[in-house]
Amino acid sequence: MLSTVSTYLFALAPLAAAALWGGLYVVSKWGFDAVPPLTLAFLRVVVGAVALLVVVQLTYPARQFTRRDLFGFTALGAVVATSLATQFLGTALTTASQGSLITVLTPVFTILFGVTLLGERLSMRLLVGMLVAIAGTIVVLTGQYDLSELAGAATTGVVMLLLASATWALYTVWGKPLIDRYSALETATYSCVAAVPMLAALVPLEVAVTDASLRAIELTPALIVAVLYLGLLGTAAAWYLWYKGMEYVDASVISAFFFSQPVVGALFGATLLGESLGSRFVLGGVVMAVGVYLVSTTRTAA
Repeated sequence: MLSTVSTYLFALAPLAAAALWGGLYVVSKWGFDAVPPLTLAFLRVVVGAVALLVVVQLTYPARQFTRRDLFGFTALGAVVATSLATQFLGTALTTASQGSLITVLTPVFTILFGVTLLGERLSMRLLVGMLVAIAGTIVVLTGQYDLSELAGAATTGVVMLLLASATWALYTVWGKPLIDRYSALETATYSCVAAVPMLAALVPLEVAVTDASLRAIELTPALIVAVLYLGLLGTAAAWYLWYKGMEYVDASVISAFFFSQPVVGALFGATLLGESLGSRFVLGGVVMAVGVYLVSTTRTAA
Protein backbone atom coordinates (compact mmCIF):
# COMPACT_ATOMS: atom_id res chain seq x y z
CA MET A 1 0.00 0.00 0.00
CA LEU A 2 2.81 2.39 0.94
CA SER A 3 4.61 1.59 -2.31
CA THR A 4 1.45 2.36 -4.29
CA VAL A 5 1.02 5.72 -2.57
CA SER A 6 4.69 6.56 -3.13
CA THR A 7 4.41 5.68 -6.82
CA TYR A 8 1.32 7.87 -7.22
CA LEU A 9 3.01 10.80 -5.50
CA PHE A 10 6.04 10.54 -7.79
CA ALA A 11 3.68 10.39 -10.77
CA LEU A 12 2.35 13.77 -9.60
CA ALA A 13 5.87 15.25 -9.51
CA PRO A 14 5.29 17.05 -12.87
CA LEU A 15 2.47 18.97 -11.19
CA ALA A 16 4.99 20.40 -8.73
CA ALA A 17 7.30 21.23 -11.66
CA ALA A 18 4.52 23.09 -13.47
CA ALA A 19 3.76 24.98 -10.26
CA LEU A 20 7.40 26.11 -10.04
CA TRP A 21 7.22 27.25 -13.67
CA GLY A 22 4.12 29.30 -12.89
CA GLY A 23 6.22 32.25 -11.80
CA LEU A 24 8.81 32.00 -14.57
CA TYR A 25 7.12 34.41 -16.96
CA VAL A 26 6.89 37.19 -14.38
CA VAL A 27 10.45 36.65 -13.11
CA SER A 28 11.91 36.34 -16.63
CA LYS A 29 10.09 39.40 -17.95
CA TRP A 30 11.32 41.42 -14.98
CA GLY A 31 14.86 40.07 -15.36
CA PHE A 32 15.05 41.27 -18.97
CA ASP A 33 15.13 44.84 -17.66
CA ALA A 34 18.56 44.08 -16.21
CA VAL A 35 19.93 41.17 -18.28
CA PRO A 36 19.57 40.39 -22.02
CA PRO A 37 17.33 37.32 -22.70
CA LEU A 38 19.98 34.85 -23.91
CA THR A 39 22.40 35.90 -21.17
CA LEU A 40 19.68 35.35 -18.57
CA ALA A 41 18.95 31.92 -20.06
CA PHE A 42 22.65 31.08 -19.81
CA LEU A 43 22.84 32.18 -16.17
CA ARG A 44 19.73 30.16 -15.39
CA VAL A 45 21.21 26.98 -16.84
CA VAL A 46 24.60 27.48 -15.18
CA VAL A 47 22.98 27.75 -11.74
CA GLY A 48 20.73 24.78 -12.47
CA ALA A 49 23.57 22.62 -13.80
CA VAL A 50 25.80 23.30 -10.79
CA ALA A 51 22.99 22.46 -8.34
CA LEU A 52 22.08 19.25 -10.17
CA LEU A 53 25.71 18.14 -10.48
CA VAL A 54 26.26 18.55 -6.74
CA VAL A 55 23.24 16.38 -5.96
CA VAL A 56 24.23 13.71 -8.50
CA GLN A 57 27.79 13.55 -7.18
CA LEU A 58 26.46 13.02 -3.66
CA THR A 59 23.81 10.43 -4.51
CA TYR A 60 25.00 8.44 -7.54
CA PRO A 61 28.20 6.51 -8.31
CA ALA A 62 30.52 7.60 -11.13
CA ARG A 63 29.21 6.49 -14.52
CA GLN A 64 30.92 5.25 -17.66
CA PHE A 65 28.71 6.33 -20.55
CA THR A 66 28.67 4.69 -23.96
CA ARG A 67 29.08 6.85 -27.05
CA ARG A 68 25.40 6.35 -27.74
CA ASP A 69 24.40 7.70 -24.34
CA LEU A 70 26.86 10.60 -24.54
CA PHE A 71 25.31 11.52 -27.87
CA GLY A 72 21.86 11.19 -26.27
CA PHE A 73 22.69 13.59 -23.44
CA THR A 74 24.30 16.02 -25.89
CA ALA A 75 21.28 15.88 -28.19
CA LEU A 76 18.96 16.50 -25.23
CA GLY A 77 21.16 19.43 -24.24
CA ALA A 78 20.85 20.91 -27.73
CA VAL A 79 17.08 20.52 -27.69
CA VAL A 80 16.62 22.08 -24.27
CA ALA A 81 19.10 24.88 -25.08
CA THR A 82 17.00 25.67 -28.17
CA SER A 83 13.85 25.57 -26.05
CA LEU A 84 15.25 27.97 -23.45
CA ALA A 85 16.72 30.37 -26.00
CA THR A 86 13.50 30.59 -28.00
CA GLN A 87 11.40 30.76 -24.83
CA PHE A 88 13.33 33.72 -23.44
CA LEU A 89 13.50 35.52 -26.79
CA GLY A 90 9.80 34.89 -27.38
CA THR A 91 8.93 36.06 -23.88
CA ALA A 92 10.85 39.29 -24.44
CA LEU A 93 8.92 39.94 -27.67
CA THR A 94 5.38 39.07 -26.53
CA THR A 95 2.88 39.85 -23.81
CA ALA A 96 1.82 37.65 -20.91
CA SER A 97 -1.43 36.63 -22.62
CA GLN A 98 0.29 35.63 -25.85
CA GLY A 99 2.92 33.63 -23.98
CA SER A 100 0.40 31.86 -21.76
CA LEU A 101 -1.86 30.86 -24.62
CA ILE A 102 0.99 29.52 -26.73
CA THR A 103 2.33 27.41 -23.86
CA VAL A 104 -1.02 25.58 -23.88
CA LEU A 105 0.23 23.93 -27.07
CA THR A 106 3.13 22.22 -25.25
CA PRO A 107 1.02 19.26 -24.03
CA VAL A 108 -0.42 18.91 -27.55
CA PHE A 109 3.08 18.67 -29.02
CA THR A 110 4.04 16.21 -26.26
CA ILE A 111 1.16 13.88 -27.09
CA LEU A 112 2.02 14.02 -30.81
CA PHE A 113 5.67 13.16 -30.11
CA GLY A 114 4.70 10.52 -27.53
CA VAL A 115 2.45 8.74 -30.00
CA THR A 116 4.82 9.01 -32.98
CA LEU A 117 8.22 8.56 -31.28
CA LEU A 118 7.42 6.34 -28.28
CA GLY A 119 4.41 4.49 -29.62
CA GLU A 120 2.18 5.60 -26.74
CA ARG A 121 -1.52 4.81 -27.03
CA LEU A 122 -3.92 7.71 -27.64
CA SER A 123 -7.02 6.55 -25.77
CA MET A 124 -10.39 8.28 -25.88
CA ARG A 125 -10.11 9.13 -22.16
CA LEU A 126 -6.74 10.80 -22.75
CA LEU A 127 -8.06 12.77 -25.72
CA VAL A 128 -11.18 13.94 -23.88
CA GLY A 129 -9.14 14.87 -20.80
CA MET A 130 -6.75 16.96 -22.87
CA LEU A 131 -9.58 18.80 -24.62
CA VAL A 132 -11.29 19.52 -21.28
CA ALA A 133 -8.00 20.76 -19.78
CA ILE A 134 -7.39 23.02 -22.79
CA ALA A 135 -10.91 24.45 -22.48
CA GLY A 136 -10.47 25.12 -18.76
CA THR A 137 -7.10 26.78 -19.28
CA ILE A 138 -8.49 29.07 -21.97
CA VAL A 139 -11.34 30.07 -19.63
CA VAL A 140 -8.74 30.97 -16.98
CA LEU A 141 -6.71 33.01 -19.45
CA THR A 142 -9.73 34.90 -20.84
CA GLY A 143 -10.48 36.03 -17.31
CA GLN A 144 -6.88 37.06 -16.72
CA TYR A 145 -5.92 38.73 -20.00
CA ASP A 146 -7.43 40.78 -22.79
CA LEU A 147 -7.16 38.31 -25.64
CA SER A 148 -8.01 40.95 -28.24
CA GLU A 149 -4.36 41.97 -28.11
CA LEU A 150 -3.48 38.69 -29.82
CA ALA A 151 -4.38 40.40 -33.09
CA GLY A 152 -1.32 42.58 -32.67
CA ALA A 153 1.02 39.77 -31.70
CA ALA A 154 4.63 40.08 -32.81
CA THR A 155 5.09 37.35 -35.41
CA THR A 156 8.72 36.69 -34.47
CA GLY A 157 7.87 36.35 -30.79
CA VAL A 158 4.98 33.98 -31.48
CA VAL A 159 7.15 31.81 -33.74
CA MET A 160 9.83 31.71 -31.05
CA LEU A 161 7.33 30.59 -28.41
CA LEU A 162 5.86 27.96 -30.73
CA LEU A 163 9.35 26.60 -31.30
CA ALA A 164 9.98 26.68 -27.55
CA SER A 165 6.80 24.66 -26.94
CA ALA A 166 7.67 22.09 -29.60
CA THR A 167 11.27 21.66 -28.45
CA TRP A 168 10.27 21.32 -24.78
CA ALA A 169 7.80 18.60 -25.81
CA LEU A 170 10.62 16.91 -27.73
CA TYR A 171 12.89 17.22 -24.67
CA THR A 172 10.17 15.54 -22.59
CA VAL A 173 9.67 12.62 -24.96
CA TRP A 174 13.24 12.15 -26.14
CA GLY A 175 14.52 11.85 -22.58
CA LYS A 176 12.43 8.73 -21.84
CA PRO A 177 15.00 6.11 -23.02
CA LEU A 178 17.79 7.71 -20.96
CA ILE A 179 15.53 7.99 -17.93
CA ASP A 180 14.80 4.27 -18.22
CA ARG A 181 18.52 3.40 -18.49
CA TYR A 182 19.73 5.76 -15.76
CA SER A 183 17.38 7.95 -13.73
CA ALA A 184 15.36 11.14 -13.90
CA LEU A 185 17.96 13.03 -11.87
CA GLU A 186 20.92 11.95 -13.99
CA THR A 187 19.14 12.61 -17.27
CA ALA A 188 18.05 16.08 -16.16
CA THR A 189 21.56 16.79 -14.85
CA TYR A 190 23.65 15.74 -17.84
CA SER A 191 21.30 17.28 -20.40
CA CYS A 192 21.42 20.53 -18.41
CA VAL A 193 25.23 20.40 -18.28
CA ALA A 194 25.37 19.78 -22.04
CA ALA A 195 23.22 22.87 -22.63
CA VAL A 196 25.61 25.20 -20.76
CA PRO A 197 28.31 25.63 -23.47
CA MET A 198 25.64 25.84 -26.18
CA LEU A 199 23.91 28.77 -24.49
CA ALA A 200 27.30 30.27 -23.57
CA ALA A 201 28.11 30.48 -27.29
CA LEU A 202 24.96 32.56 -27.85
CA VAL A 203 25.88 35.23 -25.29
CA PRO A 204 28.64 36.97 -27.34
CA LEU A 205 26.41 36.65 -30.40
CA GLU A 206 23.62 38.43 -28.55
CA VAL A 207 26.01 41.19 -27.51
CA ALA A 208 27.32 41.54 -31.07
CA VAL A 209 23.92 41.90 -32.78
CA THR A 210 22.23 44.05 -30.13
CA ASP A 211 23.18 47.09 -28.10
CA ALA A 212 23.41 44.95 -24.95
CA SER A 213 26.36 45.48 -22.64
CA LEU A 214 27.36 42.86 -20.08
CA ARG A 215 29.32 45.50 -18.17
CA ALA A 216 26.09 47.42 -17.65
CA ILE A 217 24.52 44.54 -15.71
CA GLU A 218 24.16 45.57 -12.09
CA LEU A 219 24.20 42.66 -9.65
CA THR A 220 21.53 43.85 -7.26
CA PRO A 221 20.14 41.56 -4.52
CA ALA A 222 16.84 41.39 -6.40
CA LEU A 223 18.55 40.24 -9.61
CA ILE A 224 20.53 37.60 -7.72
CA VAL A 225 17.33 36.27 -6.15
CA ALA A 226 15.66 36.18 -9.59
CA VAL A 227 18.55 34.22 -11.15
CA LEU A 228 18.58 31.81 -8.20
CA TYR A 229 14.83 31.29 -8.60
CA LEU A 230 15.22 30.60 -12.31
CA GLY A 231 18.21 28.30 -11.78
CA LEU A 232 17.43 26.42 -8.58
CA LEU A 233 13.64 26.18 -8.72
CA GLY A 234 12.71 26.78 -12.36
CA THR A 235 15.52 24.58 -13.70
CA ALA A 236 17.19 22.18 -11.23
CA ALA A 237 14.14 21.27 -9.16
CA ALA A 238 11.53 21.56 -11.92
CA TRP A 239 13.45 19.62 -14.58
CA TYR A 240 14.11 16.80 -12.13
CA LEU A 241 10.47 16.68 -11.01
CA TRP A 242 9.25 16.74 -14.61
CA TYR A 243 11.48 13.82 -15.59
CA LYS A 244 10.69 12.00 -12.32
CA GLY A 245 7.11 11.65 -13.48
CA MET A 246 8.39 9.99 -16.65
CA GLU A 247 9.68 7.09 -14.53
CA TYR A 248 6.08 6.17 -13.69
CA VAL A 249 3.73 7.36 -16.43
CA ASP A 250 3.76 8.08 -20.16
CA ALA A 251 4.85 11.42 -21.58
CA SER A 252 1.31 11.98 -22.84
CA VAL A 253 -0.01 11.70 -19.29
CA ILE A 254 2.46 14.03 -17.56
CA SER A 255 1.96 16.62 -20.30
CA ALA A 256 -1.47 17.42 -18.86
CA PHE A 257 0.10 18.84 -15.71
CA PHE A 258 1.57 21.60 -17.86
CA PHE A 259 -1.88 23.20 -17.91
CA SER A 260 -1.51 24.16 -14.26
CA GLN A 261 1.33 26.56 -15.15
CA PRO A 262 -0.86 29.54 -16.19
CA VAL A 263 -3.15 28.90 -13.21
CA VAL A 264 -0.21 29.13 -10.82
CA GLY A 265 0.98 32.17 -12.75
CA ALA A 266 -2.38 33.83 -12.14
CA LEU A 267 -2.13 33.03 -8.42
CA PHE A 268 1.36 34.60 -8.38
CA GLY A 269 -0.09 37.70 -10.03
CA ALA A 270 -2.88 37.92 -7.48
CA THR A 271 -0.56 37.34 -4.52
CA LEU A 272 2.43 39.44 -5.53
CA LEU A 273 0.93 42.02 -7.86
CA GLY A 274 -2.56 42.39 -6.41
CA GLU A 275 -4.25 41.31 -9.66
CA SER A 276 -7.89 40.26 -9.57
CA LEU A 277 -8.68 36.63 -10.39
CA GLY A 278 -12.42 36.79 -10.98
CA SER A 279 -15.04 34.08 -11.42
CA ARG A 280 -13.53 32.77 -14.67
CA PHE A 281 -10.42 31.75 -12.79
CA VAL A 282 -12.43 29.53 -10.45
CA LEU A 283 -14.60 28.08 -13.22
CA GLY A 284 -11.68 27.51 -15.57
CA GLY A 285 -9.55 26.05 -12.77
CA VAL A 286 -12.25 23.51 -11.92
CA VAL A 287 -12.72 22.51 -15.57
CA MET A 288 -8.96 22.24 -16.07
CA ALA A 289 -8.63 20.11 -12.93
CA VAL A 290 -11.26 17.70 -14.27
CA GLY A 291 -9.34 17.40 -17.53
CA VAL A 292 -6.03 16.82 -15.75
CA TYR A 293 -7.69 14.17 -13.57
CA LEU A 294 -9.01 12.33 -16.61
CA VAL A 295 -5.57 12.34 -18.22
CA SER A 296 -3.60 11.47 -15.08
CA THR A 297 -5.83 8.45 -14.38
CA THR A 298 -5.84 7.22 -17.96
CA ARG A 299 -3.49 4.31 -17.32
CA THR A 300 -5.31 2.99 -14.26
CA ALA A 301 -8.67 3.40 -15.93
CA ALA A 302 -7.66 1.67 -19.16
